[in-house]
Order: sequence, then C-alpha cells, then structure tokens
Amino acid sequence: MKNIQNAQSALVNDTCNDCGSYADIGAVIDEHDRQLVVSFTGEEALAESELLRDKVQARFDNVRVELMSVDSDISLTIDFAFSAEKMIFQLENSI
Repeated sequence: MKNIQNAQSALVNDTCNDCGSYADIGAVIDEHDRQLVVSFTGEEALAESELLRDKVQARFDNVRVELMSVDSDISLTIDFAFSAEKMIFQLENSI
C-alpha cells in the first residue's frame, strides 16, 4: 500500500485500503463533458432516434435534445445538465 501511495501523483490521493488501488475521479468524469451525440442510419433511423429522445426526456428533467437529418442519417444531440447524467444514460442504454 505504501508503495502505491508513493508512486501516485500528488494530485491523486484516493486510495482504497481494501484493494490497494487508486483512481482519480476527475480522470473518469469531466464536469464539462455534458454533450452526447448519437448517429443513426438506415430505414429505422428516425424511429430509433425518436425513441432515444423520448427515453432521455423521460429520465432527466433539464435535458436539451436536437434531432438533425442529413440525407438518410439522423444525428441526435443531447445536452445534459450534469456530466454524471450523461454517464448514467450511456450506461443504462449501452451507448
């Protein structure tokens, strides 16, 4: 454990006493990373993008969603209020 603590950056001091590992949460979650862009293609692109739009709007209150169509492709841009919401939504929907 002491070797791990000595080897880690001075900016990181989150050490797990049980497993001996450490992580800098700021390396996992960037507070400014609140935008998710998902692209859809094919015949069902519009239906799939609308379904995902409805899911995110039902799940989170302060979310802004924009659908853009380019040829047969659909781009869904989701702006979350918090980066943690983005991460939660991605995990829940396997994105």
